[in-house]
Parts: sequence; structure tokens; C-alpha cells
Amino acid sequence: MAITIAPLHQHFVGSVTGIDICRPLTRSEVAELEAGMDRYGVLVFHGQPLTDEQQCAFSRNFGELEVTLAGQMAKPEHRRFGDRLELGDISNLSGNDGALRARDDHRRMYALANQLWHSDASFRAIGAGYTLLHGRVIPSRGGNTEFADMRAAYHALDDAMKAEVEDLICEHSIVFSREQIGWRVDSETDADKLKPVRHRLVITHPVTGRRSLYLSSHIGGIVGWPVPEARAFIRDLTEHATQREFVYSHAWQVNDLVMWDNRTVMHRARRFRDLKEVRDLRRTSIKGVGLEVPVLAAAE
Repeated sequence: MAITIAPLHQHFVGSVTGIDICRPLTRSEVAELEAGMDRYGVLVFHGQPLTDEQQCAFSRNFGELEVTLAGQMAKPEHRRFGDRLELGDISNLSGNDGALRARDDHRRMYALANQLWHSDASFRAIGAGYTLLHGRVIPSRGGNTEFADMRAAYHALDDAMKAEVEDLICEHSIVFSREQIGWRVDSETDADKLKPVRHRLVITHPVTGRRSLYLSSHIGGIVGWPVPEARAFIRDLTEHATQREFVYSHAWQVNDLVMWDNRTVMHRARRFRDLKEVRDLRRTSIKGVGLEVPVLAAAE
């Protein structure tokens, strides 16, 4: 059966059929999926009962796996997947025994910032390329993941705004996003991982040549601007970029895999109603897969 990609939104997002990603892929299949990512920015695969090993194997078709910051900073006893740091734990579970995290659990508090619009790992000198998220256990209501097309958002700016944002350089840090929900990231041991990095606000896709905004909740400043003015400006720009016409909301089903390009979209998790229900998803990210975001020197 041939791979088919059908649009799910007027601007972006494609639904992929005709492929079993639990098995090894051919080079031509990988090339078709990469072309689909270039066009749609987000690809949705239904009915893919991946194991952890299969998810990692599928992800490696697109580049080197990234080690998660949360995994690096977590104490060994708090890692659900042991030393497999390339597998991100996107769940409300405290371990493999099915126990839910307490409402005030520090790992839950840290993860709540995922409900803010962001681009994965923009707080690193080279942000994530593709992110792949697989649904294992899904709550009965809520818990969607929303995506916003940063290409369409850039295109919709008027000429004066495009000129204003063209050369702006933003400072990103995981500290900034956690501060917005009142959570303090404070670790002397990991201070080097928390230091702000600088990225351009407007980037160009290296394959398609399309321009897009590189926005994220991790942005805490604009180089050369007073901090209050910078944060107000980024908030206004984020409101523009996440208007409903630019947004797709994915309602998860068990064994869905959603894959997106952090160069072209932002995303956020949505709250689910019953905190006594389990939500268990597994994330893999590709380290700088074709990520030609112009990266500048780290902030002083």
C-alpha cells in the first residue's frame, strides 16, 4: 500500500496512512515522510502500537536522538525509563507501578509549563528538530495537544511588522517558561544548562525557503530591548500567532503518533478534567535534524 497524506487543516497538518511504522522503513518511505514534514509541519499516524524500542528506532530514521533536559536533571530514582534518557516521560505517573503523581509533586509542577505555547528545546543553542509523541494511555476527556503554524502566522503579518521582527534576536531559557507558572528552576549543578541562549525571531526553512516565527514560552527577552517591553511584545506576537485560524487541536487516541517540526510550529498541552485518570505519552526528539535556525552566541 502506498503512503497517503491527507490534510487535516487549511494551513498545515497531514494524516498519514498506508504505512506501518512499527517495522523498519525503506529509504524511499523515510524520504516521503520527510517531504510530508516539509509540506505539513505536523504528521499524524493512527493505530501504531509502538514499543519504546520501536519508537526510538522509527525516530532514528530522521537523525540522532536528543537527550531530554528533564531526564538529565532528574534524580535516578525519579526516572521511569532508567538510563534511557532519550525517551521523554510525558505522563502523570510517579513510576512503573501505575501510581499517580501527587498534585504538588515537583515533576508535575515542572511539566505544567508544557501547557504554554512553546518550541521544544529552544532553550538550547540548537533546538530540537522533529519531536515525536506517542500515546499509550489517554484520559477520557481533555488532554489534547494543540499546534500553531508559525509559517502561516508570519505570512499574515503586515509589511511593517515583518520589517520590525526581521532582525530581532531573542533570549531563551527554561527558567523563563517555568517562571510564568510560578515555578522556580534553581540548580547550581545544572547552571550551564539554564543559561539563556540567543536565536533569531524570524527563520527560514532550509528546504522549502518559507519564513516562520521562532516563538516559544522560553523567550524571556529581546537583545537591546528593556525586558518589560520585550515580554509584552512577545506576548502580543504569540497572541497573533495562536489565533484559531492557525491552530490544530489533536484529540488523542491510544497508539497515535504525532510528529512535528519545531522550526515551523509551536505546540502546547491542554489540561484534562479528571486528575485521577492516567495520561501516559512517550516523547522522542531529534537533535538538530536539518535545523538551520541561525544560532548566535549565548547571552552574557
